[in-house]
Amino acid sequence: MAVKRFKPVTPGTRFRIDTSTSDITTNVPEKSLVVASNKRSGGRNNSGKMTMRYMGGGHKQAYRLIDFKRNKFDIPATVATIEYDPNRSARIALLHYVDGEKRYMIAPEGLTVGQTVVSGENAAPEVGNTLPLKSIPLGSIIHNIELNPGQGGTIARSAGTYAQLSARDGKYAIIKLPSGETRMILSTCLATIGTVSNGEKANAVLGKAGRKRWLGRRPRVRGVAMNPVDHPMGGGEGRASGGHPRSRKGILAKGYKTRDKKKTSDRYIIERRKK
Repeated sequence: MAVKRFKPVTPGTRFRIDTSTSDITTNVPEKSLVVASNKRSGGRNNSGKMTMRYMGGGHKQAYRLIDFKRNKFDIPATVATIEYDPNRSARIALLHYVDGEKRYMIAPEGLTVGQTVVSGENAAPEVGNTLPLKSIPLGSIIHNIELNPGQGGTIARSAGTYAQLSARDGKYAIIKLPSGETRMILSTCLATIGTVSNGEKANAVLGKAGRKRWLGRRPRVRGVAMNPVDHPMGGGEGRASGGHPRSRKGILAKGYKTRDKKKTSDRYIIERRKK
């Protein structure tokens, strides 16, 4: 998939770089798998107080129900369409199972309409198929990985992301995650073969502030541009640097560790993510 560059016929297209939509085969989602998305909060809590800044507006979205569990084992499904999903960066694929059921899955790179995918312990390790980690060949590129058996995929679901199955140790599989972290996951957990689609999204440039507003993001104000009453880095004469980088609550940024030192999942982490 390539990126599209636009001629500067308007100020908004002068710097715009977008991903190609040539892989999308339909603009109409499957009606039975679409539900109304939750009402936007605009960053307000139940009493109307703004607790998260810079949220609000945005285009109305309908939520597509995605099958992250892929728990229809040994039942083949045909890829009917590749679609855009406003709720995620990756493309989604509509599956028509031979028993008549329809489900959406996250589309991996290289998945095409008419292709057959299947999940289960005896499935072939091919793009789009879902297998337990114990049945996947070492060195394979995988995504949509479960952290607990039956939970559904939670790791490597964003556009262009993938993990690699590097080794096995007893009942655990050792996975190198997109962050660079290496950790152990139970080998009975499921994962899907391949890389998540729409990897060129990282190279996209919105081109104008209005497109950010369509995504529901309001203008973000730098802390150093505020007054001292509003932010720890505010105030000062002229363009003062603001001192040590920190959040509005005063928690240090740029290297200050906030992870719990006694977190139970530490025992499964072999190598920390790269800084």
